[in-house]
Amino acid sequence: MLQAMNTGHDGSISTIHSNSPRDSLSRLETITMMAGMELSSRSVREQISSAIQLVVHQSRLKDGSRRITHVTEIAGMESDVITLQDIFVFDFSAGVDEDGKFKGRLKATGLRPKFLDKLAERGVYLDAETFAMEPKGEA
Repeated sequence: MLQAMNTGHDGSISTIHSNSPRDSLSRLETITMMAGMELSSRSVREQISSAIQLVVHQSRLKDGSRRITHVTEIAGMESDVITLQDIFVFDFSAGVDEDGKFKGRLKATGLRPKFLDKLAERGVYLDAETFAMEPKGEA
């Protein structure tokens, strides 16, 4: 999968089971190493960092529902570590409704993804307000 994603063809989607966006990358690294490829951990991380731009993480919440809890950008590498930045995270502060279901929603962290220029080159434009944090007290 990583080899295919790094061949210069834009656009790919895949799933992996994990507990967080960071855990997704660790699992992918482990799976790649188990495949018998003779690559160092750093090389595998560089492949992952170059192949993947975005992790959309869905969690099963305590109320039994499944919700997207993170939209996280792969920002690159710092030393041997893949750097991540959350673009949107699920806000649990709204509490639960009368049926015990979480009322929260995704909220912007205020960080703009680095891949916006790539999207614009392809005719996809996102308003800067999409990524703006809401003032405290607004829902």
